[in-house]
Amino acid sequence: MTNYLVLEWMNPHPITVSPKTTLSDAHRIMAERNIRRLPVVEDNKLVGIVTSGDLRQAAPTIATSLSLFELNTLLNKATVDKIMKREVITIAPKSLIREAARVMLFKKISGLPVMDGDKLVGIITESDIFRMLVREMNGKTEGF
Repeated sequence: MTNYLVLEWMNPHPITVSPKTTLSDAHRIMAERNIRRLPVVEDNKLVGIVTSGDLRQAAPTIATSLSLFELNTLLNKATVDKIMKREVITIAPKSLIREAARVMLFKKISGLPVMDGDKLVGIITESDIFRMLVREMNGKTEGF
């Protein structure tokens, strides 16, 4: 397998949100863009990450005693800074793609913000790594 770098397969234009983005807006952005994670940026600094799983866990259960109106009001006021993960595992753009895969596997996460020093320059996900593997296999295995 070729020694691909993260920068060759990452998305160089990650969609980000601010800490004050509402949970409902974060959910809408993820649904519209068909993504499962949003880096949280404040003053051009990565301060956290929120995933679709985080949003699901934050949503009130059906067993709640709140009315639908009260639930919607709550979701429209709650912000991602209340639920985001603040200790974000990241990777450098010149890291090998196999290192990104190893980190994701052992940390049980499906995406990594790509940082060049203090600057967010991309995001690499398991889908990007699968895309790379399929391209490698198509070049070497007929009928795959």
